[in-house]
Amino acid sequence: MADTTTADVQDAIDSLIRAFGEHDTTAYFSSFSPDATFVFYTHPVPLPSREAYRDLWTQWEADGFRVLGCTSREQNVTFPAPDVAVLTHRVGTTVQDSTGTVELDERETIMFRRHESAGWIAVHEHLSPQLDS
Repeated sequence: MADTTTADVQDAIDSLIRAFGEHDTTAYFSSFSPDATFVFYTHPVPLPSREAYRDLWTQWEADGFRVLGCTSREQNVTFPAPDVAVLTHRVGTTVQDSTGTVELDERETIMFRRHESAGWIAVHEHLSPQLDS
């Protein structure tokens, strides 16, 4: 894959992580395609769209949820098909919820697709707990 493509994907990754870590919901949700899908181990069913995730996020916020910070480690980006990139990484997140401040250590996969007009945009996110051996 050309260096420009790799740099463009990394820019999209960095923007998404930055927006999430700053609780910038406008920029964060703009990083996802409207038809993106989401699988979270903390939620009983997959979410079929960005709108469904946004609705869930709004419920979390009503319960006191706020992202206070986020770091991405052990990033690996692959290009399994033309115009497709997959990020796997370990994500450390500090959130506030109804119980106080919580530190999370999770594994995440985000799939990106390149659109001619929009550049690289996330189309699927899968979050799993980090299991230490």
